[in-house]
Amino acid sequence: MPGILLTMQPQLIADDAALTALLQRLSSSDWVTVDTEFVRERTYFAQLCLVQIGNAEEVACVDALTVNMAPLWAFLAEPARIKVMHSASQDMEIFVQHTGDCPRPLFDTQVAAAMLGLGDQISYAALVEQRLGVTLDKSQSRTDWSARPLKPAQLDYAADDVRQLGRLYPELRDALEAAGRSEWLREDCESICEPARYRPNPDGAWQRLKGLGRLAPDSQHAAAALAHWREERALASDRPRRWVLDDETLLAIAAAMPTDEAQLRALEGIAPRSLDHWGKTWLERIAQAPRELEPLVEDLRPDAAHKALVKKLGQTVRSRAETLGVPPSLLAARAGLERLAREGAGSAIPALQGWRRQQVGEALLATLDSA
Repeated sequence: MPGILLTMQPQLIADDAALTALLQRLSSSDWVTVDTEFVRERTYFAQLCLVQIGNAEEVACVDALTVNMAPLWAFLAEPARIKVMHSASQDMEIFVQHTGDCPRPLFDTQVAAAMLGLGDQISYAALVEQRLGVTLDKSQSRTDWSARPLKPAQLDYAADDVRQLGRLYPELRDALEAAGRSEWLREDCESICEPARYRPNPDGAWQRLKGLGRLAPDSQHAAAALAHWREERALASDRPRRWVLDDETLLAIAAAMPTDEAQLRALEGIAPRSLDHWGKTWLERIAQAPRELEPLVEDLRPDAAHKALVKKLGQTVRSRAETLGVPPSLLAARAGLERLAREGAGSAIPALQGWRRQQVGEALLATLDSA
């Protein structure tokens, strides 16, 4: 592709002066490609190790462990420059963690690919191979990015994540514009860049729990109280949630609704050390949980009529997706269709919002009316 140096070698930016010089060179670009490398197996917060950034002329790997990152955050926050990323959500979580906000405007190549019918949540490697005929080296996929020094092979592997983005971006951008779908991408990327999506939220931690609907209402609220405590504890200790209290144990405790230590210790699968350290706190949280309230989650057992309606709605989505040449999941998720079948036309599902309303939402409402 004209203007793209396919053999460009990555620079390692390991000091503040080198970062300043890099940002000066990139400042004339109206777009930059961005990716991150991090580790988080043993922590709640991701430990940022590397930020890869580039344009049509160069790529660089900024060592987040040795460089003052403030100038880079300010550079990425400048709204005049498009940030090109692939499947940006995890990266956005890191940006919010470090800056409190997301870099805008965003061009997410994974979302763009779906809108062009190139695949449903297609991986970066698959998209690069499909569109550019390049097979990416995966030999460094298990790299510990916090270890120093970084080897040339590691830097080259990391740089490929932005090097090839620089080739994909103009092609996908032009294809979206030709298809009249640039506004689709703008809307979806604005949603991805909503910082509230990535901020820790102990009050909403219960929403992560799978199987909550199988519990009685009081136990659901007890589980929510324990999930709130777990999130606070994981935040304070910077440890993964599962290290603090795994989901299975949390739900088992909530289901039993123990009122004293003996009942708590009678439950299976709880480490004695955790019981000694946190048992009293768990009992207090359970005791303080609301009683005799509506359940947080309904354990919905759909009847035949509900299933039939969801099936019809799904057929509508698949028909529209086939016409548009996009994956059905881009238009509407099954969970959204189930909610629409329960709640009716007033449901606030994504398929009834923004560009999706015109492309599939009106057809879904017509299906509801005819059911």
